[in-house]
Amino acid sequence: MSALPARADALVIGGGVIGTSIACQLAESGVDTVLLERGTLGSGASGATAGVLRPYFPGDPHTGRLAVRSMAAYHAFAERTGTPLGLERVGFLVVFNDDRQVADFRRTQAAQQAAGVDVELVTASEAVRLNPLLSERAVLAAAWAPEAYVCDPAAIVRGYAAAAQEAGAVLCTDTPVTGLDPDGQVHTPTGSILADTLVCAAGPWSRTVASMADIDLPVTTYPIELLLTDPSPSVRLRSRAGFPDAAPATTLPMTLHASSGLRIRAWMDRILVGMGRPDPDEPRRAWLQRVSHQLSTVYPALDGIRLHRGWSGAFDGSPNGTAFIGRHPSRPFFYAAGFSGQGLCQAPAAGEIVRDLVAAE
Repeated sequence: MSALPARADALVIGGGVIGTSIACQLAESGVDTVLLERGTLGSGASGATAGVLRPYFPGDPHTGRLAVRSMAAYHAFAERTGTPLGLERVGFLVVFNDDRQVADFRRTQAAQQAAGVDVELVTASEAVRLNPLLSERAVLAAAWAPEAYVCDPAAIVRGYAAAAQEAGAVLCTDTPVTGLDPDGQVHTPTGSILADTLVCAAGPWSRTVASMADIDLPVTTYPIELLLTDPSPSVRLRSRAGFPDAAPATTLPMTLHASSGLRIRAWMDRILVGMGRPDPDEPRRAWLQRVSHQLSTVYPALDGIRLHRGWSGAFDGSPNGTAFIGRHPSRPFFYAAGFSGQGLCQAPAAGEIVRDLVAAE
């Protein structure tokens, strides 16, 4: 995208939604910023998501706080830059079928609300009205968070990249990092660049990048696969009249089945389905049968519907699912990694936090 300059005040490694958000925030605050991406922008974890922005994370109000902050920032960014982010309000529904899940929700609801998350417990019948594909027999109760949006992750990455460049940042794609020297010299196949500050936002490759600087960043990488159903007349079923806080009239909410991890959302005339990937010794066909069985149990209207490959990728995870955002205690090495597939929901806040940490140097 751009030629590699000889030096920079700050060098961001990683051109996904986290890296481009950080580069944008740094550049707009007056920091001479260069971003390096090993492939094309958004080609890593950012390109493997379900494209949903949500503030509610069961049992994790800290992530919810960052997501609420990020949601406001996305709206402000779109308004300020005129960048269409493809936001469509759909809501997020978490289906419980166990008394313990309901008890856990009640126990943490106050903390979620204190974090700014708008979420409430709804009955099984209310859950079915919100998502008519559900079987009421599969629902004990559900958590409903109306402020959730489907979006275009690629548009978000492009928007942050364009804003970063407009503020003076240099973005270099197809430029993998091959070495990091203690003095801040960063090596790539196309040359080297000296940086006063390094920021690791390399997603699934963050641990590898950090290890080049002899830093142990305990980020694990795990694969994910999303599936698409055949076109289904059930995707857009009926109006949501009487639910003023629900999504636009005929769009299904993103729905998570808490026990199995099965999640669905409408994808044009199809349904996007996620439930991890096959276990290490599990044949793919057996996994697809397991997903199909769970899908038909929770959503009888989808019984027998065919599943096809959607897209796959790798996510970066942390030991407890909460992202690492911070600074090495003795070196100008910053990091934002381990988002466990939720980086899209936290990217604006992560960029602001890293910007403020760099400014405090």
